[in-house]
Amino acid sequence: MPEHDDLKTLERVAQARMTLKSTLSNVIIGQDMVIDHLLITLLCRGHALLVGVPGLAKTLLISSIADVLDLSFNRIQFTPDLMPTDITGTEVIEENRSTGRKEFRFVRGPLFAQVVLADEINRTPPKTQAALLQAMQEHEVSAAGQTFKLDEPFFVLATQNPIEQEGTYPLPEAQLDRFMFMLMVEYPSYDEELEIITRTTATDPPELSKVISGAEIQELQALVRRVPVAETVLKYAVTLTRATRPTEDDSPDYIKNWVRWGAGPRAGQNLVLGAKAKAVLDGRSTPEVADVQELAKPVLRHRIVRSFRAEADGVDADAIIDKLLGTIKG
Repeated sequence: MPEHDDLKTLERVAQARMTLKSTLSNVIIGQDMVIDHLLITLLCRGHALLVGVPGLAKTLLISSIADVLDLSFNRIQFTPDLMPTDITGTEVIEENRSTGRKEFRFVRGPLFAQVVLADEINRTPPKTQAALLQAMQEHEVSAAGQTFKLDEPFFVLATQNPIEQEGTYPLPEAQLDRFMFMLMVEYPSYDEELEIITRTTATDPPELSKVISGAEIQELQALVRRVPVAETVLKYAVTLTRATRPTEDDSPDYIKNWVRWGAGPRAGQNLVLGAKAKAVLDGRSTPEVADVQELAKPVLRHRIVRSFRAEADGVDADAIIDKLLGTIKG
């Protein structure tokens, strides 16, 4: 696409973002930053993990985003007895009425949607969690000796309850790293909660209008890849990522004390891609260091493995990232 066409697209995207958030506000109160980060994830062809207590409208938010983006949506409730074939699909035997012969037919599972909500992903055993990995990384499913491509754009959003850990299966680091962002869904403010209670106890939620199509989203995903990045922004993303590793000679002393394992190169990739997508959503032609800084927590918080010292000191991943952002200047 020629450069002037890209600039026109940027203006259109910024306007579409405002329209989308205005449309979502008819059913979702607050959560502006979470919505922005979900849109960034989608434009980067990534996936997101949402962490929050029950009742914060995580499911409604995700299904509403699928509606306004005109994407197909499936919700999978993860449970301890869920099998891999329950999400990928399975073969069934059917009789061909014309020939009388019995044949195998593959019945697609709920993974075959453009937006997939993996609800309470840590409540299902590792073998079922692992069934998501190929779909998330390769955008395809292997079953019954065949490989099936998933419809694009493909977007996995998983939720996790941070309170109740009884009978759960914590996601392994390899799978956590597949998620571009870990987003914390916080309690609403007093005014937001008052508005939520008022709306949800009075009338049925309104129907949402379509703002953008799947084909347009794919065009924007390609546009994000074409956005140029200044060397200073690239170097800052790499420096910030490497500073999380206690094995680096020049990493700060508090990192060596509080961190057992730091973020890998995929974190740096996601910082840069996310900064590009944020610039696109803002209608800007190139990202800034400030964009990387804003996305540092959702990108890094699930990629930092704290030490026992950090746990004893009551220091969480967000506090470590805040300290890093104060130490490493752009």
